[in-house]
Amino acid sequence: MAAQLTLSGPSDSALSSLTDESVSSRTSNRSLRVAENERRKNEAVDPSVLALKYFSDVEAGTPIQGNDEVERNLVLVEQVAYRNGLSPEAISIMLEFAMSLRMGHSLCPRVLKCLIPVTVVPQEAVVRGVSWLGVGKIPVSTQVLFIKWVLTVFDMIDAKDQLRAIYGFIFSYVSEENLCPYICHLLYLLTTKQAVRVVRVRKLLELQSKLGRQPFLLNLLSLYKVFCPELVTLSIPSRSKSVFKNHNMPWKSAFFAVQKRNGSQVASSITLASASKDGTNRRKRLPAQMGSLLGSRLALQYLDCVQDESALLRLNFWLGYALHEEFLFCGDGASQNSEESMQFLDKLLFTEHFLQEGFSSSEAFLYKFLNVWDGSLLRPQILGLLSNIPVVPSSQMGRLLFEPLKQLFFTSSVFFKCGLIECLNNMLLKWLIWHSVYALEDDLDISLNSHTSINMTLSGFKDSVMELVDFVGRLASIGLQLEGCHSLLLSFILDFYTMVCDTFLKYGLPLVMMPPPGVFYPALFATDPVSVDRLAFIMYRYKVNLTSAKSQENLTECLFLFQHSKPWSWYLEYLFSQGYDGLKLFVQSNIRAGQGNGQGNGQGQGNGQHNGQGNGQGNGQGNGQHNGQDNGNGQGNGQGDGQGNGQGDGDGLST
Repeated sequence: MAAQLTLSGPSDSALSSLTDESVSSRTSNRSLRVAENERRKNEAVDPSVLALKYFSDVEAGTPIQGNDEVERNLVLVEQVAYRNGLSPEAISIMLEFAMSLRMGHSLCPRVLKCLIPVTVVPQEAVVRGVSWLGVGKIPVSTQVLFIKWVLTVFDMIDAKDQLRAIYGFIFSYVSEENLCPYICHLLYLLTTKQAVRVVRVRKLLELQSKLGRQPFLLNLLSLYKVFCPELVTLSIPSRSKSVFKNHNMPWKSAFFAVQKRNGSQVASSITLASASKDGTNRRKRLPAQMGSLLGSRLALQYLDCVQDESALLRLNFWLGYALHEEFLFCGDGASQNSEESMQFLDKLLFTEHFLQEGFSSSEAFLYKFLNVWDGSLLRPQILGLLSNIPVVPSSQMGRLLFEPLKQLFFTSSVFFKCGLIECLNNMLLKWLIWHSVYALEDDLDISLNSHTSINMTLSGFKDSVMELVDFVGRLASIGLQLEGCHSLLLSFILDFYTMVCDTFLKYGLPLVMMPPPGVFYPALFATDPVSVDRLAFIMYRYKVNLTSAKSQENLTECLFLFQHSKPWSWYLEYLFSQGYDGLKLFVQSNIRAGQGNGQGNGQGQGNGQHNGQGNGQGNGQGNGQHNGQDNGNGQGNGQGDGQGNGQGDGDGLST
């Protein structure tokens, strides 16, 4: 039976299995054939793939003369590069071909000029290109062109860690006189604090003694000094003709053509470069061109979150040079009036508002620029930057701010006067907000901002605020006289004092400063009821602040800038008789509450300390200490005696 079964042939299950295997084999072979045909079809449709394969496989020593194949393939690659840009794989292949000199050096410049990336540039390709510089066979002109290309696409390189790892190798080329300017620029972009060493500082100083004070050496030394000031004792001048020159001319037009055609930001360095490792570990890096951070919300948000001190220092350093070159030391006025300059300042303003703080380089620039500014050039931008200046020590405010602003204020139109008052109003507001948020409870070591080492005590801060408020009071008084109490100017001035009157309650600053007569009287006698109403509100807020300070037993420094005299007292009596009950209540509760009264026969009473003796009656009022001696009237400040046969009065304010 078994034999019969064996001879009878395979079973149905065996036949089914053989059939399945045969079908699977045929299907697999058909898939391979389809894939191969598709590949051949793609290669036939896109000859650039074959062209790249040619440059990848070409052997060293292949002659160029009479070689039509290399010319045909290179033309295909150039057409793709200038039309759509090259992929990262294509960049790697062509850069390796050019720098390895497989077919000599004559094709290198042509290949380098067509390396237009469509997305990113592989870091490994750049590192291999740099390594070929050490072979010693590449002409100097080709080496320079390669470094220029690296500088142009630097922010498109997908990572920088390997490049920073060979920082010392790159630094060795600073000795090459023709390469030195470009190597210094590349080192500037790659420098971190860890890369600054004594031996490198000495080498740069040695080159400077040999080549002179070249801008590229000074710029790199300046960056070294930012990271390690103790290693660079050289005095770096603040004025420089240029930071680093742009080297993108061979690729600039092609970059923008590809960008426009693809609708992508190929040539833009404003975006963050993404680095990828092993396909999973993705991290963000700030662009090496720190100026590209301006105007980019994503980059500024990242910068604010990571609090990278070196990045902030580099951005601050770059801003200083850019502002000085663009606005202070430019050869002609065309740059200042250009739309590009306005956009640059607008981006700087956006950055400062986004980070909620100004830059020290911007502050230093403004102090110099105010001395040459005509008050009209880029006025909104300059006043906006001016309002972001952090607290200035009171001893320096006159020289740095008040003198140039005073000259501009008195010689400009009413609209400039309004703009400057608004600017100073915003400046004071930011100072007060900073104080209310960051001031320490013990009133010591108040840091001006989070990225500076300057400290200021509460007393110093109050002095600066008093100087600023007093300066605005002087400007306002004279400005109203010059402009005939212009209603628009008066409105901006009242805006300022609307904030000043609430410095204690809203911002926690124990300081109350009232407007000078040159502001108070024009507002009080203004023909429009709005100004009078606003003045009444301001006086009411002063009362609330003073009352609160007294109730809290806070040692508030009250600076009343009214000059109270007999005509003023007569005028008050007149106003009281006309029904100004609010003003009467304010004066009685805040001014006359400080009266001290002393009545005859050796007895005296008051908030100050004094004695009044005499056959008649003696009254004394004083702010602090009161001395007065007279048969008729006695006036004075201090503790003392008032004696007389008649009546003695001392007028003043008392707290």
